[in-house]
Amino acid sequence: MKQISFLALLLLLIGCSTVPITGRKQLSLIPQGQLLTLSDQSYQETLSKATLSTDAAKTAQVREVGQKIASAAEAFMKDSGMEKDIASYKWEFNLVQDDQTVNAFCMPGGKIVVYTGILPVTQDENGLATVMSHEVAHALANHGGERMSQQLLVQAGGMGLEQLVKSKPALAQKILMEAYGAGSQVGVLLPYSRSHETEADHIGLILMARAGYDPRSAVAFWERMNNLSSAKVPELLSTHPATSRRISDINKEIPEAEKYYKT
Repeated sequence: MKQISFLALLLLLIGCSTVPITGRKQLSLIPQGQLLTLSDQSYQETLSKATLSTDAAKTAQVREVGQKIASAAEAFMKDSGMEKDIASYKWEFNLVQDDQTVNAFCMPGGKIVVYTGILPVTQDENGLATVMSHEVAHALANHGGERMSQQLLVQAGGMGLEQLVKSKPALAQKILMEAYGAGSQVGVLLPYSRSHETEADHIGLILMARAGYDPRSAVAFWERMNNLSSAKVPELLSTHPATSRRISDINKEIPEAEKYYKT
């Protein structure tokens, strides 16, 4: 037990990185190259089993808003001395035809899927920017890599991913699916933790403001999400604090975001 505790402490000390904007220290045990390879495989598998929307106008809007948010993220990275990290992102935006799924997700490396079920809630470009900036924030903050690192530490005793794949492939697959892919339905990702969701809200506000979208519109979007019937709780709300608290937190962070917003 002492050896395991020492290993965990050692990994925490040497395997940490810093989240952009918030400055939070996070566990990061997986090399970026491995992370991007695994996430791309999961993303391609999701798309192969999905039906892309044939609505040219809606698809174009998703890609236009997504590219603006991505450009804002890259501009932030340049301004913050993270220019070398830009090469890790190969942005791609797809609209999947599924009116029953009120959701969107972003894989590490910038692969983003929006489901048509969330469009009635986004309503316009500002609402869509709220969603997409939140998802890009998950990628920018490496939340997926952090969650997978935590699972490697807890479930595999800190074993490296490459070693785990070779020695315990079933466990490696389980960790991968829990971290990114998940579950019985294609494209339904296991929800992030409350702390990750709150952090993505914060970072997302900054990104959407830098992209030219009014950060105050985020409040209206989350109010609309809250008004959906309880029988159809969106994935984006599943592990987050009560919407009233979320909106309160966003309102507190809007003044910071507005510094970057140019009308």
